[in-house]
Amino acid sequence: MTLTQLNGPVRTPWVDLLAATEHLDPPFAVLDVAAVRTNAHQLVRRAAGKPIRVASKSIRVRSVIRDALELPGMAGILAFTLPEALWLAEEHEDVVVGYPTTHRAALRRLAEDAELASRVTLMVDSADHLDLIAGIVGTASSSAPRIRICLELDVSLRLAGGRVHLGARRSPVRTPEEAAALARTVAAHPRFALVGLMGYEGQIAGVGDNQPGLRRFAVREVQRRSAAELAERRAAAVAAVRSVAPLEFVNGGGTGSLELTAAEPAVTEVAAGSGLFAPRLFDFYTRFRPQPAAYFVLSVVRRPSPHHATVLGGGWIASGAAGKDRLPTPVWPPDLSLVDQEGAGEVQTPLVGPRVDELGLGDHVWFRHTKAGELCEHVDEIVLVEGDRIIDVVPTYRGEGKTFL
Repeated sequence: MTLTQLNGPVRTPWVDLLAATEHLDPPFAVLDVAAVRTNAHQLVRRAAGKPIRVASKSIRVRSVIRDALELPGMAGILAFTLPEALWLAEEHEDVVVGYPTTHRAALRRLAEDAELASRVTLMVDSADHLDLIAGIVGTASSSAPRIRICLELDVSLRLAGGRVHLGARRSPVRTPEEAAALARTVAAHPRFALVGLMGYEGQIAGVGDNQPGLRRFAVREVQRRSAAELAERRAAAVAAVRSVAPLEFVNGGGTGSLELTAAEPAVTEVAAGSGLFAPRLFDFYTRFRPQPAAYFVLSVVRRPSPHHATVLGGGWIASGAAGKDRLPTPVWPPDLSLVDQEGAGEVQTPLVGPRVDELGLGDHVWFRHTKAGELCEHVDEIVLVEGDRIIDVVPTYRGEGKTFL
């Protein structure tokens, strides 16, 4: 698969997708290559010149990550565990671990390998993290490589004097003063090199501002206030940290906030991955409209009544607060829906709808997952379709024997 060829907007070609895959036995996962390509170029346009660090958590397919990084405008990987980062760094030169690690064996391997240490950057948000890492890897010697460190800044929105917290609960480092103090601790340690600062504004990037109902107006107001507050505070934090040490990068954003985050002068790069697959989560934004690209397919195995068709499997639930918005959505044939009393089940999922009587045993039903990367934790391989043919079948992380988290 190549993403470097620029295509115009496309609509999901159901006739082609069905023709290409009708001989396959479910469950299987599909990537619409033309849609992935369109989405990749849309991400680059939205980043407006800021390089995009590819978020591997949202992809979990090495060949797709590799192809994305060949596209001008994308550079570096944002990994989700240190063992994964070490694995990817065998091929790629710039891998930032997006979350703190306490993995002792992986830390020792990083500290003992100068090449890996030059390619991998750890995430830290407290002096305790530094102490833990130093305790595992030992004191520095003249030949020991320095471990690259990125600080994470809390970029959530807090209202009512801090009593209301909107955003992910990640780093305890919130103010420029706190960021500078932690930067001084890193800079003073002979084992570490401070190279980056990161902040993920999940309350903007991960929450659609065009959801059905009146809630979208509240979301828009929250995001407007958050973006304004964050641009000022992040700039001050970056300046405070740069007064301690030069930074190679300042990372921010996600698929849902690329244009907003990229517009901040203090940010040098943005992160995105989900936007390639365009799961259901990203159907509800006013700022962009990606093409659905990732699907999973199940087969009808029961007709418990004239009004129900039941597929085998289906409980591919997205992470986050439990609710209907985390369930997969049947998208083909059209006009199907889950049954409220059962939802999506581990081994079977009943469906209803005005066209359910057209389904027979063995028929395929196509679903979209709510979030991106978790799809590939359910399958060993993913089928790449372009036009009406399968152009490749590639392994997921799981298919390569890797289950990092």
